[in-house]
Amino acid sequence: MKNVVNRMDLQFPSLSVNEGFARGAVSSFLLGLDPLVNDLADLKTAVSEAVTNAVVHGYRDTVGTVYMSAKIFSDGSVSVKIRDKGCGIADVEKAMEPLFTTGGEERAGLGFAVMQTFCDRVKVVSAPGKGTAVTLYKRLSQKRDGE
Repeated sequence: MKNVVNRMDLQFPSLSVNEGFARGAVSSFLLGLDPLVNDLADLKTAVSEAVTNAVVHGYRDTVGTVYMSAKIFSDGSVSVKIRDKGCGIADVEKAMEPLFTTGGEERAGLGFAVMQTFCDRVKVVSAPGKGTAVTLYKRLSQKRDGE
C-alpha cells in the first residue's frame, strides 16, 4: 500500500493567467523528487490542460474557483487533482473523445487526449451543475548520476 508522504492544496480564481501559476506550483512542489525534466514537463502540460478546461469550459463566462491538490506517494508516484464547481460534463466519455469540444471553433478538443498521453492514468468525475474533478496520475522517474 502506498502512503502519502507530502501534499499540497491550493485554490485560485478561474482566470486564464492562473494556468501558468498552477504549472509553476506543481513543478515547485515536485522538484524535491528530482524528477526527469521530460516527466515534469509532461505533468505540467497535463495540469495546464486540466486548468484550462476548468477556466474555459467549467466556468465558461463567469469566474469561479479552481481547486488543485497534489500528493506524493511513498512509491514515487504522484497525483494532481484539478476540480471546479462549474457547469459539469453531461457525457464524460464523449467529452474525452479526441476533437470533441463545446468551446467553439477556436478549441481543438484535444485537452483530455493530451492529459492521457502525458499521464499514466486520468480519472474524470463530473455531473451537470455540480462541476468536474480531473485527477492525473504519474510515476516520475528520478535522475540517475550524470543526467
